[in-house]
Amino acid sequence: MVQEIKFIDLFAGLGGMRIGLEQACKNLNINSKCVLTSEIKSYALDTYNKYFKEQEITKNITNIKSENIPNFDILLAGFPCQPFSNAGTRQGFLDTRGTLFFEIERILKDKQPFAFLLENVEGLVKHDQGKTLNTILYKLDNLGYKVTWQVINSVNFSIPQNRKRIYIVGTKNNCISLDFKQHKQRQLIDILETGQPTFNTKFINLLLNHFSLEELYGKSIKDKRGGDDNIHSWDIELKEKVSTKQKELLNLLLKQRRRKIWSEKKGITWMDGIPLTIEEIGSFYPDENLKCMLDDLVDKKYLKYEHPKDLIEVINKNGQIVKKREYRTDLEKGYNIVVGKLSFELNKILNPLDFAPTLVATDMQKLGVIDGNGIRNLTIREGLRLFGFPENYDIDLPINKAYDLLGNTVVIPVISEICQRILMQKLECESRENYNLCFV
Repeated sequence: MVQEIKFIDLFAGLGGMRIGLEQACKNLNINSKCVLTSEIKSYALDTYNKYFKEQEITKNITNIKSENIPNFDILLAGFPCQPFSNAGTRQGFLDTRGTLFFEIERILKDKQPFAFLLENVEGLVKHDQGKTLNTILYKLDNLGYKVTWQVINSVNFSIPQNRKRIYIVGTKNNCISLDFKQHKQRQLIDILETGQPTFNTKFINLLLNHFSLEELYGKSIKDKRGGDDNIHSWDIELKEKVSTKQKELLNLLLKQRRRKIWSEKKGITWMDGIPLTIEEIGSFYPDENLKCMLDDLVDKKYLKYEHPKDLIEVINKNGQIVKKREYRTDLEKGYNIVVGKLSFELNKILNPLDFAPTLVATDMQKLGVIDGNGIRNLTIREGLRLFGFPENYDIDLPINKAYDLLGNTVVIPVISEICQRILMQKLECESRENYNLCFV
């Protein structure tokens, strides 16, 4: 009978994978012990230490020799995925040295634990046309593990966040099934706090003056796309007031500038939004005051007047030929929508009756939550709940650093259920009279 599970927690972050495993152990009445933790980010370490009370944490796993790692049963790693530039099929596989996955491979090879659980972004599946994932799976299989992988969405585990991640699990026994029964889906409102401080800015006040709270549910705020679910800067007259006809013109131009017919006529490579001349705009919006309307919108910075860009080959500083966009000054200038990346205070208002989009460190501060009669950001507690952290887990950091850690953490209920299956297989394996049968 398994008395204790020993594990290592690599690229630990906030310790979500560790919590998931410890929860699974508790459910099966198994003691658990973390024998090595590795994390390089200092403020992640501070938060991790406060919860787990760890004194010895390895900052850089690359500096730890395998022989200095205590024996363990399970390896946990939400590993960073660096490009495998030449990864291919089984013929001519790239050596994974130089990537952080190599550290996982090295430790598994040298320590031969019973199992491992890896987590990464969904994009790993198609990275380099699938060659990167094939490289990883081949390396793990070559170490003698029965490996399974699956993209799993956290919304199916009673977490109101649309977060798809790839989970790769392997054991020395049989493949672990990663097909799970769907749990009851929860709404964002189930985890929201109330009565928190809200924003009082020009941008927020304009939103609330032009739309009711219910009309804001689930709306994106950007000038790059159209559609009923999108609010533009001109809809709330963020820069300056615009006429009804100018709004109509901007909405038409927003769609027309993406049509391939215009790049074909100009003889340039298509891009998502090119400037159109007054004659081209007049073909779909004839108006005697068209030029005055357009120039006024340029003055108010809703539009810019510029040459089209074309994709050309240039030589970079390393002497390599690369393609980049450059202005074609030989072509007539035109009018284009001003679209700055993350240019507004918020780029999406969350719908409390739905679930959150994938929380990403770089734009969590751009998500708006309706609270009472106002709008605010997600609180740290709400962020923790959207990953299934216990209520006694705290992040005592500035909001930007907390968002950075949350956007890169794991969904604990998913980890817990996968770990429970690993542990069940370990229990079944050790219950046999001859343990070596597990490795046949």
